[in-house]
Amino acid sequence: MTTYQNSMWRTPAVTNLLIANIVAYLATQLLNTAQIYGLFALFPAESYFFNWWQPLTYMFLHGGFSHLFFNMFALWMFGKELEMELGTKRFLIYYFVCGVGAALVQLGIAQIDIMHLADTPVLLWDYLRTPTLGASGAVFGLLLAFGMLHPNATIMLLIPPIPIKAKWFVVLYGLLELLLIILQAQDGVAHFAHLGGMFFGWLLLVLWNRRDRNRIYYN
Repeated sequence: MTTYQNSMWRTPAVTNLLIANIVAYLATQLLNTAQIYGLFALFPAESYFFNWWQPLTYMFLHGGFSHLFFNMFALWMFGKELEMELGTKRFLIYYFVCGVGAALVQLGIAQIDIMHLADTPVLLWDYLRTPTLGASGAVFGLLLAFGMLHPNATIMLLIPPIPIKAKWFVVLYGLLELLLIILQAQDGVAHFAHLGGMFFGWLLLVLWNRRDRNRIYYN
């Protein structure tokens, strides 16, 4: 058995998540993109397009190749290590709790935005038709878990190409998301969802740590 095959065998959740996301992306490119987004992307709860399954399915859709690539790269880079440590079952629970948690935060923020747009029907209509999609909320949860489990591990950034300890990488990323929220960045990115994924991931890790005192989750 090759090293690559052994890695796939040891991390079946990461492997299957990668495949599912790639297949979903190809489906949006080859089939009716608008129809797929309308059914499976995440819309505000008051939107005509909202369905109960969207807080789960939205994380398998991506807006473009670069969006897919960076999320899948982070899933592969951090997820395989976490799955081998936590086990496949706990890893999947953690991944989906972070992703769904991010969606719930986004839905909550959407309700606040809708109240602010109540007096501007045109803007409100556009907002209700704007979907949220991507695995970023779940991926940010993975970043947090990796930083908590391996705070002193060295990560090599892509841009700029410099090494940084995992704990500082997580802190800086979290602060950057918070700063962009404060500055009300109009970049089309769901920054609240990213922080929501990290928050729900942190809650779950704390819960597991309290339930299982004999297993070490933090270095």
